[in-house]
Amino acid sequence: MPKRRKTWVYRPPKPKKPPVPDSVKADLTLKAQKLIDNHLRPAHVKPLPKTTQYNYIVDLFTRWYQSYFYFCATYGCPHPDAISPTFEVRFARLGYLGGGRFSLGCMRHTGQWLEIYPSLTMDECLKSIQEEPHFLP
Repeated sequence: MPKRRKTWVYRPPKPKKPPVPDSVKADLTLKAQKLIDNHLRPAHVKPLPKTTQYNYIVDLFTRWYQSYFYFCATYGCPHPDAISPTFEVRFARLGYLGGGRFSLGCMRHTGQWLEIYPSLTMDECLKSIQEEPHFLP
């Protein structure tokens, strides 16, 4: 079997994301917390189910990481053979693009992020998370 020849291929560097201003961080955190308190938590966080065989949502929260803003859910694991009593799942991601624009993505079943909307305003992103089924915890 012949050996494969190695070749050099130009791969340009990825463009860096702009830093998120503190005012945008504070505004988005406040609006996202209102969305969680008014819509997501009443719809998805239920009391402990009587049949404790399956995982259930315990809490919803948000988290910043670099220029990404994540919506996260904490699940409780009631089964006696569970590795840990709880685990966290990120279900929606806003990436800051600059100029008040965000990309909006959801987590696929494969563990990969799928960017559904490449450029939305903050309010459009929060409305999409509230209304569309892609962004359910």
